[in-house]
Amino acid sequence: MFGQNRQQLRQYYHDIWQKKQANQPLSALETIIAQVIDQHPEYHVIFTNDSHLEQEYFVENGQSNPYLHMGLHISLHEQISTDRPRGIRALYPQLQAKFGTAHDTEHEMMECLTESLWLAQRHNQAPSEADYLQALQRLLG
Repeated sequence: MFGQNRQQLRQYYHDIWQKKQANQPLSALETIIAQVIDQHPEYHVIFTNDSHLEQEYFVENGQSNPYLHMGLHISLHEQISTDRPRGIRALYPQLQAKFGTAHDTEHEMMECLTESLWLAQRHNQAPSEADYLQALQRLLG
């Protein structure tokens, strides 16, 4: 979406949230991002000023990166809407039937997605769509 520029991506989230708060029109992508932000009231404080744009988040210190978390939600929306990897769109309602809300379902799916991305990075290769889908299917087990 914005290459490797973390600052631009974070600023984009902030700009969208400001537009939503001002009831300005949003593009389709901006609407998805605004909905994801809206579903995370615990993160709304980071949008009150720009001081959070440069903040570092360290898992080792028990911190979770809110921008990464919301980005994973957005990635899942994109995967489901494009059915990539193929089969995820059909799996999604099955997972939602098991986990309840769309939000809770996405959190379960995000565990599989982050593991897939971590393994790909660890092995210096592209993520395996087949392994990712298998991990999602195991959630139904």
